[in-house]
Amino acid sequence: MLTAFAVLLCFTAVLAYLNERFVKLPTTVGVTLAGALASAILIGLDALNLIPGVRDWAAALLQTLNFTDFVLNGILSLLLFAGALSLNAGQMLRQSRSILILAFFSTVISTALIGVAAYGLFGLLGLGVPLLWALLFGALISPTDPVAVLDLLKRAKVPAKIETLIAGESLFNDGVGVVIFLVVAAVAGIGAHGAQTDVNALSVLTLFAREALGGLLFGALLGYLGFLLVRSIDQHAVEVLITLALVIGGYVAAAAMGTSGPLAMVVAGLVMSATKEQAFSEATRHHVEGFWETIDQVLNIVLFAFIGLDVLLTRPSGAQLVASVALIAVALVARYISVALPFALVRARDGYGAYTVRLLTWGGLRGGIAISLALGLPDSPYRPLLLTATYAIVLFTIAVQGLTIMPLVHRASAASGAESTEQRAEG
Repeated sequence: MLTAFAVLLCFTAVLAYLNERFVKLPTTVGVTLAGALASAILIGLDALNLIPGVRDWAAALLQTLNFTDFVLNGILSLLLFAGALSLNAGQMLRQSRSILILAFFSTVISTALIGVAAYGLFGLLGLGVPLLWALLFGALISPTDPVAVLDLLKRAKVPAKIETLIAGESLFNDGVGVVIFLVVAAVAGIGAHGAQTDVNALSVLTLFAREALGGLLFGALLGYLGFLLVRSIDQHAVEVLITLALVIGGYVAAAAMGTSGPLAMVVAGLVMSATKEQAFSEATRHHVEGFWETIDQVLNIVLFAFIGLDVLLTRPSGAQLVASVALIAVALVARYISVALPFALVRARDGYGAYTVRLLTWGGLRGGIAISLALGLPDSPYRPLLLTATYAIVLFTIAVQGLTIMPLVHRASAASGAESTEQRAEG
């Protein structure tokens, strides 16, 4: 495993350097595309028998690392905490109603829309995927990836109010999506990721409440504990160690208690962000924030290189490719509908601009969480199809949406400025 990680780390460093030195795409986009291109080259060399067995060797190396464990049980806790810590917790609290409504209802609606549409599409193509497996696909592909979205927002110069909404929704819908995935897996009798196989309506509701509400409460407790500990000292190395232990130990504890680790990390990060002025001195805060920013950026790059290279793990048929391309359009339409419907409840009250729904839709990138959930599915005749469709949607959102979001951001910024000017004039 150490050898495999060393190879991945060195390869990622090369890809990141080449992108930064010559191509200059946004890092997540550039590294993902470079990894996918490298995968395609290896597949081509193997298919042409120029380097026989190179694809199997590379795929075996990736499987040694186990992407699902690497993300869900490894770096996800660090990335979510770092992302939440970097946000303005006060602004998120002011927009909490909008964020939570979107995070919950958008994910639920999207899961249902994608699941039903995928079930019908698979049936038309003769692929015969059961409805519960199609809904499982809807659950794993619906949440937007906070790592990809936060990296995009840092570069895009989105208006602050919209940035907070997009970032907050992405952080929370990640946790909500994992909980929905567990519930659907339990109903399907799959038992993936600790889901129970003997279920009824009460056990499903209990599972959802324990995962979601338990994760939120436990995260608040962790964040407050971290605040109490770091407030009583003023040594940046120890304070960094405390926050690191809080995240890794807290994530393991959440899993042991059966609560949502992702939601717990988001809330813990937000509590620490809200209290950092009181908890840290100016000098130590600089060190702690610098540490978490570096962790966020480095793991971010490694994760997206891994996503690009994981193309090696798919061997799609023609029908699977057709279904995957069609599901890209399905996911986009479902994202738009699932955002627009709940957004109607909050837009007038909270005064969001006309371009917000379009930004939430086109900026809804998918990433490592979707792929890790798909790879974590148990072996079945349906797993390769769902995995191929997941890769197709993830690569499309990162490469196409990630590279074309800027014109929409500029229009949204201009519209937001015009609306603010008009409101001041009316006032």
